[in-house]
Amino acid sequence: MKKRTYFILFCCCLIGLAIWGLCGRRHGGHQNVVPVLNTDSLFVDLNKDKVEKRTAMADRYFTNLWNERILNGVVLYAEEGQVLYKKAFGWRNLVKQQDSLRVDDQFQLASVSKMFTAEAIMLLHSQGKLDYDDLVTKYIPEFPYKGITIRHLLNHRSGLSRYETLADEHWPDRGIAVDNEDIVKLYAQYKPDPYNQPDVTFHYTNINYALLANIVERVSGQHFEDFMQQQIFEPLGMTRSYIFSMRNSKRVQPHVSTDVQGHIMLSKGPKRAEDDYLNGVMGDKMMYSTVDDLYKFCLAVEHNTFLPDSIQQKAFVPGSPEWKSGENYGFGWRMNEKHPGVVFHFGWWKGYRSFFIRDLEKHRVLIVLTNTSSSAVGEELWDFVNDTTVRLPESCPIEN
Repeated sequence: MKKRTYFILFCCCLIGLAIWGLCGRRHGGHQNVVPVLNTDSLFVDLNKDKVEKRTAMADRYFTNLWNERILNGVVLYAEEGQVLYKKAFGWRNLVKQQDSLRVDDQFQLASVSKMFTAEAIMLLHSQGKLDYDDLVTKYIPEFPYKGITIRHLLNHRSGLSRYETLADEHWPDRGIAVDNEDIVKLYAQYKPDPYNQPDVTFHYTNINYALLANIVERVSGQHFEDFMQQQIFEPLGMTRSYIFSMRNSKRVQPHVSTDVQGHIMLSKGPKRAEDDYLNGVMGDKMMYSTVDDLYKFCLAVEHNTFLPDSIQQKAFVPGSPEWKSGENYGFGWRMNEKHPGVVFHFGWWKGYRSFFIRDLEKHRVLIVLTNTSSSAVGEELWDFVNDTTVRLPESCPIEN
């Protein structure tokens, strides 16, 4: 009799947990509960000599970049689920060469932000709240361009022209930030000619991911920065990540308030990057994070602990049948014919550069976050990831 009673109680507990989980997904709050990922179970017993060789190679390469004044930032390299190398090089303030960078410092990700905007759209899709082939005008009815779908935005196939050019021509006061809703109003008012009709060709432009942020807001009923915090960063344990928002104060300041200051590299030396009226636009940029938080995201994506495999893998499917100059794009991730089996994204914006490379076949991850606008490490990172001979750039490019 006792066994039967215990069994009934056990079944009731299971049913209760299931109902609780469904309610959590249907109502507000944290709709995507992510199990804690035990990374120990993912580790492959790498050969000790191989680990030491790769670690020494990484340290030699990135230390040389620092010594040559090419790198100022933080590096993380992982292989087969193990972080083999993590180190900070340089200064938070390059002008005064003070406040050494730390491995947990937050950097502006620039266009690497796009993979997280795409993840937000995929999350809403998994919840049945939108479809990739829905028209943009279903959610933004005032948008004046017909035939553009969410998928076209994700794959950079909308044909839309740059919002930066539009704002530069028509935004009246550079001392006041333009935001995502303002951008929609500018397109509705001035209707700039698109580069192409929708779905004709791949053309990378930031307006696509700015509009995706608008759609996230209108579908979820939350501010974009709040949605990202509650639905992605917190569930994944990304405690050092956030979306920079100018929603409450649109007045452009001399500099963005952050510990790690962005720098423009000039011939006469580094200069602190100024705040910009375009910093009010989110989705295509304006995410801040650390190498550790980005690696948490990487593990969740690789092992499908955030979204099911059937949904997550769509991010890595080339969205264009043609390869323009060897380039292609999935949902927030780049592909290149020169690097089969690799997905990646680089970013640049107002004093920061970021590099995120995932080799899906060799299970390698390289994340480099820098607080300088000019960095010569871009092409050379492929040598390190691909095990080819590492070349050091001859000099660091500067801006006039």
